[in-house]
Amino acid sequence: MDGSQRQPADFLSASPQFSTTHWSDVLTAGDTRSPQAIAALEKLCRAYWYPLYAHVRRRGHGQDDAQELTQGFFARLLEHNDLAAVSPQKGKFRSFLLAAMNHFLANEWDRARAAKRGGGQVLLSLDETRMGEERFLHEPTGETLSPQAFDRAWALTLLDQALRRLEGEFAEAGKALHYGEWKVFLSREATAREREAAGAMMGMTSGAVAVAVHRFRQRYGELLREEVAQTVAQPGDVDEEWRYLFTLLNQ
Repeated sequence: MDGSQRQPADFLSASPQFSTTHWSDVLTAGDTRSPQAIAALEKLCRAYWYPLYAHVRRRGHGQDDAQELTQGFFARLLEHNDLAAVSPQKGKFRSFLLAAMNHFLANEWDRARAAKRGGGQVLLSLDETRMGEERFLHEPTGETLSPQAFDRAWALTLLDQALRRLEGEFAEAGKALHYGEWKVFLSREATAREREAAGAMMGMTSGAVAVAVHRFRQRYGELLREEVAQTVAQPGDVDEEWRYLFTLLNQ
């Protein structure tokens, strides 16, 4: 992760609220027979599997075993009605996943290996799991096995998801150059000299660049808020969740 992803929490303050979240969809259904719940849960698992993989690695499991355990955990979560006892008051998806994974690791090692050998559901491709290991090897040395370490990895994952979406939007609009030039301004304001240089390169006035960069930052804030909103039970919990995660990023 580069420094451009760590920006003030006020990016989110002016963004709109949301009427629903993926996690609230899962909790409302509370039943793996519901197509809505299955689709929402699979989307969440795919997007935010890395913090769990890193957690398993920090518990002392090697790369291959951690991959098998993480795959086995998600396979069981998606195939069984493990959400039936989860209450909407339980809150955040990250808290549920960490508690569920710790329970799984304490009780399900043999079952996870059997599911892997037996061709159980595989959520992630080999390339995705390899990328997860590469990312883990760049984690800060001495990272403790704690809920805070898991939550910090979770926060970085949210930032990465939002940044990838922003890059994709600009690429689709034929503005990959704009994204490449402006992403540095996600962590700081552009200077007058930088605005002038960008304007000369893109055929824009300095004032037009200032407006475009403001909108660029605003859109990133909206995407960040959407990512946070996917993982809380109530839309009103977004601000509190982001403030907590942002605090971890600045420790």
